[in-house]
Amino acid sequence: MRLKSLTRSALALLLIGLMALATYSTADARIGSGTSSGSRGSFTYSPPPSTPTAPYAVQPMQRSYTPQAPSPSYSPSYGQPAYGGGGFFGGAGGFGTGLLGGLLGAGLVGMMFGHGFMGGMGGGMSFLGLLFQIVLIYFVVKFVLGFFMRRTAPAGLMSGMGMASGPSVVPPSRPAIRQVNIGPDDFAAFEQRLYASQEAYSREDLEALRRLATPEMVAYFAEDLAHNAGHGTVNRVSQVKLLQGDLSEAWGEGAVDYATVAMRFSLIDATYERGTDRVVAGDPMHLQQVTEIWTFRRDGSGPWMISAIQQTG
Repeated sequence: MRLKSLTRSALALLLIGLMALATYSTADARIGSGTSSGSRGSFTYSPPPSTPTAPYAVQPMQRSYTPQAPSPSYSPSYGQPAYGGGGFFGGAGGFGTGLLGGLLGAGLVGMMFGHGFMGGMGGGMSFLGLLFQIVLIYFVVKFVLGFFMRRTAPAGLMSGMGMASGPSVVPPSRPAIRQVNIGPDDFAAFEQRLYASQEAYSREDLEALRRLATPEMVAYFAEDLAHNAGHGTVNRVSQVKLLQGDLSEAWGEGAVDYATVAMRFSLIDATYERGTDRVVAGDPMHLQQVTEIWTFRRDGSGPWMISAIQQTG
């Protein structure tokens, strides 16, 4: 009976995966795939304040490793003006996240290059091999998430699961939010990350992306690149130019700094068939303009890393 149940679950997971492949669109194939993904610390599920560059609503997170919690009662917007000295503004994860990102990223990269999740399986992507990979990923992710949820859940929340009951437990308070000042060097770093990440994504260079983004974001990039490879396509972005940008908000939580910026930039974004270079989506002859909200994270004295990309409208 257990084998039957496991087989049904595996087939259901496979069906879900195939449905996702069938509904996949090659539009907005640039880095981030035109979705809202990543984490913004305690404000992951709170919309960032509007700016002159992005005056309209921001789409909520569609992919995030951060558990959803009640929205904070305020937003850490300190009204810092846009930097007007040229360049970027001269125009008009913790252990659990890293571990999960590494597991998914490593597996998907293996699939992308045809070696399978475990790098073997006879070198092929047979039905049984694919089925095994899906089931393995499911149970690994389920175990990791369950492990960390059990470690972080308040004791009182376990009372409904047969554990000893006790007095109500007040959820832990949010980390103390502090102000973070953003200067010209920070703006220059944000602009550099925009250019470097688009270039690395076009080269399908995950090693370079690991130096620019958090493990969570790298896992999403790896998933998107593997999806392209599975469809026999490659996305190439070129002629990226920042047109306007301004700071939405900046804050600190513990030893971690966050900065969310709105950026409007132009680029050529096209998807090609591998081997033939036939254009299957996008227009390689004309520039398009995009406005996105990027969040950067800095741990201690380390560099700014891409922590989230959100869409507007």
